[in-house]
Amino acid sequence: MAHDEGNRFPFCAGQVTSELRGKVVVVTGANQGIGRAIAQGMASAGASLAIAARTQDSLERAAREIRELGVDCLAVPCDVGNPESTDAMAATVLEHFGSVDVVVANAGIAGAIRPMHEITYEEWRDCMATDLDGVYLTFRRFIPAMIEAGRGGSLIALSSMTGKRPLVDRTPYSAAKMGVIGLVRTLALELGPHNIRVNSVCPGAVAGERLNRVVRQNAEARGISEAESMRQFSDSAALKRPTNPEEVAAACVFLAADVGSGITGEDMNVSAGLVMF
Repeated sequence: MAHDEGNRFPFCAGQVTSELRGKVVVVTGANQGIGRAIAQGMASAGASLAIAARTQDSLERAAREIRELGVDCLAVPCDVGNPESTDAMAATVLEHFGSVDVVVANAGIAGAIRPMHEITYEEWRDCMATDLDGVYLTFRRFIPAMIEAGRGGSLIALSSMTGKRPLVDRTPYSAAKMGVIGLVRTLALELGPHNIRVNSVCPGAVAGERLNRVVRQNAEARGISEAESMRQFSDSAALKRPTNPEEVAAACVFLAADVGSGITGEDMNVSAGLVMF
């Protein structure tokens, strides 16, 4: 299923809504795919944005798109797997905005797609550093400022259906995404007394270039056609299709807004019915 690059947000169709008016939202990995959609969704709900990613050019393009929605947007280059880089990003954001209300740890990589015994330690560590360590490093730097501000807030981590229903030949990614769910549940207990909610969103197969790349790699690894590989990612879903980045973004906006104020410690599926637990 081709990814629709058009505007799919119901709350973008007319005027910007105000669910997040006055809120400051940080989104990592916001230069493309799901992260770009999340950032645009938050901006369309009225939030000011700080967006981060490793690639400067695409990050600046994403920031320009967000500013066109009429909100402030700060673009900060960052490698979430690097503690110094993540600390520097957070310091820049807090200096610019003073405080933040929502942090979305979205940045991630697909990791190696091979049997575990064929995956090198360097490949394993690269996936863990980005997909699991990156959540820890992103959240930990903003939490003290959120506690000090005393306004509560929302932390959202992107896990995956693969964190619940492991896929063959995806051990690093699966282990990292399962780890994200454990991190979120524990952190929700720690931060509940401060009215800071912590949740994860578990997308299914999400239409776009990243899914296309994974489909190609899976086809090559398993000796099947790309069409058969795509069917493996979509046919088991109740809706018989991949999800769209905007559907994932809408879940994140819900968890960020006051309407989601009673939800914490949850792992919310957005998988077209591929995972139901």
